[in-house]
Amino acid sequence: MRAQFVLSEIGVGLRRNLTMTFAVIVSVALSLALAGGSWLAREQVDSMKGYWYDKVQVSIFLCNKNDAKTDPNCTKGAVTEEQKQDIEKQLKALPLVEKYFHESAEDAYKHYKEQFSDSPLADSLTPDQMQESFRVKLKDPTKFQVVASAFQGRPGVQEVQDQKALLDNLFGLLNGMTLAALVVLAFMLAVAMMLIVNTVRVSAFSRRRETGIMRLVGASSFYIQMPFIMEAAFAGLVGGGLACLMLLVGRYFLIDHGLSLQTKVPLINFLGWGEVAQVLPLVLVVGMLMPALAALIALRKYLKV
Repeated sequence: MRAQFVLSEIGVGLRRNLTMTFAVIVSVALSLALAGGSWLAREQVDSMKGYWYDKVQVSIFLCNKNDAKTDPNCTKGAVTEEQKQDIEKQLKALPLVEKYFHESAEDAYKHYKEQFSDSPLADSLTPDQMQESFRVKLKDPTKFQVVASAFQGRPGVQEVQDQKALLDNLFGLLNGMTLAALVVLAFMLAVAMMLIVNTVRVSAFSRRRETGIMRLVGASSFYIQMPFIMEAAFAGLVGGGLACLMLLVGRYFLIDHGLSLQTKVPLINFLGWGEVAQVLPLVLVVGMLMPALAALIALRKYLKV
């Protein structure tokens, strides 16, 4: 009997405040979809970091004849065979070097032609204009300064370049975008909480006579508050379900179809359906608990005798 009464009160409350309940559902859905998207974006950035940082190389560019005329780091002339042998010996001796390989000027020219065959500069370049280099894979990419201090400024070395610095700029931009999404998320959650509180207060005010009678006959505070809390939880659960649907549709159209980022940006290992599915239960739980908690806080003050 009590369960039937609570359920009937939930239905009455939802019908009386249909417009505001709809506003709560929409605001919860949008805020939780943004929350889930921000979480997945952070996971995507972390996945990209792990993938690309593992492929980071340190490039030790060697001086050629052209650099000897124009570059202040190559005033002693082009690199000699003896200098290259010394660099290779030191690379072998460094414990943080996982592996390395030497790229000749001819190899660099060949790779450039393969990668930039459509460039108008490709036909004007010659192999002797390209720089030979040592490409070094470190066991710990953060130890770049050790290699830089060991080889920068040596005779025959034009520059020591760290690819990680280029990736740091990219990931800094992506982290900034994720932070901006979190700021918008916080604003949306605040709006959703205020809507929930106002909806619960309006619902409680419209049924103040019924709640007063229940107080007089000895009903407990929990029993009186339960219909209002369940209304808010139901609206939040519906909003959470819509948020899950938005995340699934977004993953489908952005990655697999529609915009097809998977084919347009093949170098990025995008998160799969499994990672998205792991977020959905959390979205549903938060969608149900957040409105229920907001309703409980609002009712403790409003229904106080």
